[in-house]
Amino acid sequence: MGEVLPMPSFGDLFTDTRGDDRTMRVSYHPERAAVVLSLWSGTTCRGSFRMALDDVSRLRAVLAEIEASSTPTTVLPAVPPARGPAGPFDAAPVAPRSPAVDQTGDISGTAHRGMLPVPRVA
Repeated sequence: MGEVLPMPSFGDLFTDTRGDDRTMRVSYHPERAAVVLSLWSGTTCRGSFRMALDDVSRLRAVLAEIEASSTPTTVLPAVPPARGPAGPFDAAPVAPRSPAVDQTGDISGTAHRGMLPVPRVA
């Protein structure tokens, strides 16, 4: 897998929603000016990603946008419905509007990857 270093003093550990002892470690390595995201299954590192420190603010902005779109922005007080000709519930409910999502690059080749072709040996 590569060089495995002890968890630095600055970082955190996140548990996968699927359970099964899956975790993600986030660690900061100032000597490399990098943040490392590593995926673990128990005590085995299954993969890692080194992110340049310059990209952390962009990742943080994406996560903030996801968080903002998943929580209600305003809680309105309960108001009794107005009685119209059809009764108290004559208006159709209005669905909350989803925020716009900016596509940052072409990701069309990343979805639904199939098996790679088997190389032929002559």
